[in-house]
Amino acid sequence: MENRAGYTLLHLDQPEELAAYARSRGWLLPAESVCGLGRAGEGNMNLTLRVQTEERSFILKQARPWVEKYPDIPAPKERVLVEAAFYQAVAGCPLVAERMPGCLGWDEENFVAAFADLGETADCTDLYNDGEAAFAPLPGLCQWLAALHQATFDEPTRARLENRAMRQLNHEHLYCFPLRPDNGLDLDAITPGLARAARALQDDAAYCSAIDELGALYLENGTCLLHGDFYPGSWVRAGGDVWIIDPEFCFFGPPEFDVGILVGHLLLAGRPLELAQSAFAHYGTDPSLSRSLALQFAGMEIMRRLIGVAQLPLAADLSRKEALLTTSRELVLGR
Repeated sequence: MENRAGYTLLHLDQPEELAAYARSRGWLLPAESVCGLGRAGEGNMNLTLRVQTEERSFILKQARPWVEKYPDIPAPKERVLVEAAFYQAVAGCPLVAERMPGCLGWDEENFVAAFADLGETADCTDLYNDGEAAFAPLPGLCQWLAALHQATFDEPTRARLENRAMRQLNHEHLYCFPLRPDNGLDLDAITPGLARAARALQDDAAYCSAIDELGALYLENGTCLLHGDFYPGSWVRAGGDVWIIDPEFCFFGPPEFDVGILVGHLLLAGRPLELAQSAFAHYGTDPSLSRSLALQFAGMEIMRRLIGVAQLPLAADLSRKEALLTTSRELVLGR
């Protein structure tokens, strides 16, 4: 085990050291031994490992001081402790907790959390290129969101889940970086001609002002507990069901943010606007939910996923991306 940044970092190629660590935390029983160790999923933000014993398996997730997929981007290491606190908070909300893996514990000194293993899973990012109009899990996902947003929490929980550092990191990459013309991201290397399409939005003062307003709202503390990153990479299929994972971007904010992210990804996946907007019906009749605000957040998400750092496995040519950026502009400006 290597000690950097003031705490112990886990490593895939050090199974004996990892087993000793897990045993010291009580996650591995004295009579158990590790017979398999591998990555569990892509792990965009964190190092996520599947620990296999002869009888069972479990997941260890460690937050390092950087983004796992982009090591040059610093990230608050406390994020995994916020995620564990989210699991604690929703444990009393059966409709929410029953669609998430169990949290087995956490280590505040080394920024590690342990979770029950759902087994062989696949996230829902095949949605982007599956060519299908319907998306069967949509009603259940929307109902899960509604249950989360309707849950109530005490003030200590609200303070514990403010997640200010992660919000500031996300704010930069959602609302600022993509619209900064000199951000250094080579969009033409992703899709030739995309830089010119991006510049049209970057030069649109009304659009940029509206995005700034959405960003300011994102940074405000709101009433509802949000998942914070409710997109197909956070939905996993296992055992015939769809589960929700990775609430590390959670915070108390406007429910329209979560709903908008969902709608934005349905549009990115080529679903018609009518299907995407059916999310509102599945979510329920909450009179306080602003459909127009949710659609603005959807437009923002489309933009940042096309011309920002966090690219998607999207098989789309320039023409389709230009059309999506036009949709983004229309949604953000309410036209």
